[in-house]
Amino acid sequence: MTDTTPHIVLVPPRQRWWAWAIAGLGLVVLVAISIASLIPATVVAEKENRRLMKVQAAPYAQVPASAESVNDRVVFGTLPADVTRFEPDGDFFFVTVSAPAQSLLSWFAGREDPAIDLLTAEDKFGVRTPSQRREAALQQMRTASQEAQFVALSAAGYEPEISLGEVVVEEVLCRTIGEDGLCSEYYPSDEQIDPSDTIVEADGVPLNSVEDLSAVLAEKRPGDTADLLIDRPDVGRLEVTVELSEAPDDPERTIVGFRPFDTRVVTLPFEVSIDTGQIGGPSAGLAFTLALIDELTPGELTGGRNIAVTGTIGLDGSVGAIGGLTQKVNAVSQHGVDVFLVPASQRELRAPEPGEPDLREKLDDAGRGDVELIPVADLEEALAALEELGGDPLVPVNS
Repeated sequence: MTDTTPHIVLVPPRQRWWAWAIAGLGLVVLVAISIASLIPATVVAEKENRRLMKVQAAPYAQVPASAESVNDRVVFGTLPADVTRFEPDGDFFFVTVSAPAQSLLSWFAGREDPAIDLLTAEDKFGVRTPSQRREAALQQMRTASQEAQFVALSAAGYEPEISLGEVVVEEVLCRTIGEDGLCSEYYPSDEQIDPSDTIVEADGVPLNSVEDLSAVLAEKRPGDTADLLIDRPDVGRLEVTVELSEAPDDPERTIVGFRPFDTRVVTLPFEVSIDTGQIGGPSAGLAFTLALIDELTPGELTGGRNIAVTGTIGLDGSVGAIGGLTQKVNAVSQHGVDVFLVPASQRELRAPEPGEPDLREKLDDAGRGDVELIPVADLEEALAALEELGGDPLVPVNS
């Protein structure tokens, strides 16, 4: 017969004490973690601001974001009968980074992570206003998309056309570099124009291109002034008068003193575009170019595998350096892509000078040893690298 009488098990007082102590310690740890996640990292995180030559709080961090298929963002309209779209098996991936605010907890967890770099407010935002930063980033991405379309269609055997665009200020130029390597004096126009301003008129002459502005300035001398009508983001149209200067490379040439965005417009023989959304910056240019070529020519540039790519693209096919490479290598690793085409001009790929950190070692650590980095200087080298990896050679459609 089974005894169903309830039994009471008495826990010795000493065991009950330890149980309460462990539970209490766990509660303290949870509370500490919660508090640490609310405290900003600025209580401990600092970094040197080279421009100001002083240590500042570093409330942000540059971290890996995503690796996304470029092919999914290629959008074709109705194609002419003589144009074929070739659906690739493999994808080209472009890579992004982000710079969120850091808490004490995230700083502590990531302080030894090679893929996390602390940022001061100036590192993240620069000296531009939020609207200037937004406009600049979107303009850079629009330019990257336009240049990628021009280079890709030219390489694929088509004949796109390119025309001049409006005059948009990328940055005011520095006239004098100080001994610390930083700018100590900007051109006088810095007082009146800002990055992302669009110069609509000069001395009453409507401007459709940088060449139109150069024609107005051809009649002027350094020290003269010019009346500009500008369109400033979030402000509207303003009339300003700027003092003109001589060009640093040609004393006979008069300039306003700014670097313009490349706003040239590409006209394609058929409708194709790249959906960049709200992604900013020019670093996806090479990825855009390769994805378009792959979709417009027979064969598989990727050999059917997924390939990550970063780097700007010039109209001559040159590949330019980008920022956040360490974070991008880590993002590529996290997304399971094992090959990454990167600009050959990246400083992280150079041998370190005596006393400098080994940035290449940091890249390898961020990639966890799983990502093969292939430096390329231009489109030709990128295509050759893809062929070495097993991809098909480029065959232009009109060859």
